Amino acid sequence: MKLIDQEWRTAQSADDPVAARFATLRAAFAAAPYPDYEQRRSTLRRLRDALRRHSADCAAAAAADFGVRAADETMLVDLLPSLLHIEHLLRHLRRWMRPSRRSPELLFSTNRAAVQYQPKGVVGIVVPWNFPFYLALGPLATALAAGNRCLIKTSEYAPASSRALRALLADALGEDEFDVIEGDAQCAKRFCALPFDHLVFTGSPAVGREVMRAAADNLTPVTLELGGKSPALVSRSADLARAARRIVHGKTVNAGQICVAPDYALVPRESVEAFTAAAARAFEAWTGEAAKQTSMIDARAHRRMLDLIDDARALGATVTVCGPYPKDGRQLPLHIVTGVQPRMRIAREEIFGPILPVMDYEAFDDALDYVRRNERPLALYWFGSDARERERVMRETHSGGVTLNDWGWHAMNHSLPFGGTGMSGMGNYHGEEGFRELSHAKAVFAEHRWFPVELFHPPYGRIVQRLVLRWYFGKSAGKPS
Repeated sequence: MKLIDQEWRTAQSADDPVAARFATLRAAFAAAPYPDYEQRRSTLRRLRDALRRHSADCAAAAAADFGVRAADETMLVDLLPSLLHIEHLLRHLRRWMRPSRRSPELLFSTNRAAVQYQPKGVVGIVVPWNFPFYLALGPLATALAAGNRCLIKTSEYAPASSRALRALLADALGEDEFDVIEGDAQCAKRFCALPFDHLVFTGSPAVGREVMRAAADNLTPVTLELGGKSPALVSRSADLARAARRIVHGKTVNAGQICVAPDYALVPRESVEAFTAAAARAFEAWTGEAAKQTSMIDARAHRRMLDLIDDARALGATVTVCGPYPKDGRQLPLHIVTGVQPRMRIAREEIFGPILPVMDYEAFDDALDYVRRNERPLALYWFGSDARERERVMRETHSGGVTLNDWGWHAMNHSLPFGGTGMSGMGNYHGEEGFRELSHAKAVFAEHRWFPVELFHPPYGRIVQRLVLRWYFGKSAGKPS
């Protein structure tokens, strides 16, 4: 392994600092390939304590990147979930690390079978700008719990957050446990082309395809969290005002720049007007917080929101603007759009901002059909009290995760896996499933010293072999039909 690392470092990293940092971590893993429970527990505790110490700096950095982002919002939706994730890992790590005993086949009775969970090696993590801490610290903590080293590529759109993350991690971890790479899209391409032992990417489906292509050259396994158009299906049995408040909350936290934000609402036709009014009232009740409302990340994202609204208006939609435009040039109030048509961009593109299309349906089957016809989303939300409808939603639709009668909270409960399906991604990095994903499940078969395995060796056709085949295949075993 050391020879391979030396050859790779010489061949690949002489003129590439990104590759050089990867090679350093790879060598560190080769020197200590299986941290024990106490080492991993100590690492996670150091990470948790550093997160607490650096929380104020992280909140200030996020505000600098977004232009406007309330410290409380960063604490509640970026840093607190990171802390909860680490605490969950600390509570369950000892059990997850234990080898899992398995039953050998009857044919191999008296022998022992087990699965041992082994660190994979160096894990690459590509972090987006919208949650620059949670989407770095979440997969990082899981990877460290699984005994890996980590190389993190942060977003060029959140430079202050990237610097704050680096300072936090430098306070918690050793240089042989992590590194942070900052750079543009070309840097990200070089990053994803490295021969990682696993790669975690959060971002758009379009970029996710490029990540998979880059990873494929090295047969690197990937975890992709890609978002999509997550529906909020409002049943006729729902409390309409309550559903509207919850959906509006999901559309306005972080200005809707969340991969699990409700993308659009499906509402019974006769309730669209009442739902729109309730949603507008919910947003306007929070107008005292307008000065703290998170901005779009940059001018391009802000311009895209305005273009989406103009496109919908031009194609006949009705747009309800909920409140005045804040003073900051990149802040936007909630826009509720009714009369949505399939050709409108808001019906086809993931919105990722404070625009709420409201689509009507006549029969519940129509709503289910609409969800099923579209790409599988990262999240799905159902609001109502009809148990039969709820069960139909759970059985007949596919999504990465579901929250019932609210939005997004399944992603903050770390005993649950978190990931997508179909175009919304693959794999998980939360919960026990995340630990398993970032570990190699090594099959171990321990043969009893006196087990007569030679009975299965050639020459074939011996009595024991014939009896075994007859037991499993019946009297006609080996005879032509």
